[in-house]
This record gives sequence, C-alpha cells and structure tokens, in this order.
Amino acid sequence: MAVYVKMIKVYDDEKKVIYRFGPNEDLMGEIEFDKEKIEFRVLKQVNAPDSMFSNQYYENWAIKQILKILVRNNGQFPDVTSVEL
Repeated sequence: MAVYVKMIKVYDDEKKVIYRFGPNEDLMGEIEFDKEKIEFRVLKQVNAPDSMFSNQYYENWAIKQILKILVRNNGQFPDVTSVEL
C-alpha cells in the first residue's frame, strides 16, 4: 500500500525552518529544525486516527526529508515537497 506524505514550509529564517507535514492538508503535524544546532522538535503530531502509519512514521519521514534538503539543496528549503511511498 502506498502512502502520500506532504510538507509545507510555514517559516524559514537563518536560525530555523518550520514545516507542516502529513498525509494531507487536513491531517498535518508541525516540525521545527534548528539550523544552528542541527536539532529537530516536533511541535504538533499528525494524529491520523484511520492511518495504518504512526505519528512516529510521519515524524521520521519529515526528519529524513529535511536532512536530504539540507545536503542536496545547500540549506535552501522549498515551500512544498512531497513523496509517495
């Protein structure tokens, strides 16, 4: 079974970036990435009650995506990114 995960940037400055993330725009969590300390903080869980995927799954996916963007795009974070797994 495939799952669609989307990330939407809501804030970005020289110190941090914040993304909303989840299976659709109605069921989204929020994650903050501290660019200076290279640390993540989940601000809001996805809470998709009918999903066969846990909050931890979506959080881990968002963390991996942010790290990929950091390396591949030299820290230029896109407004929207998504993937179908």
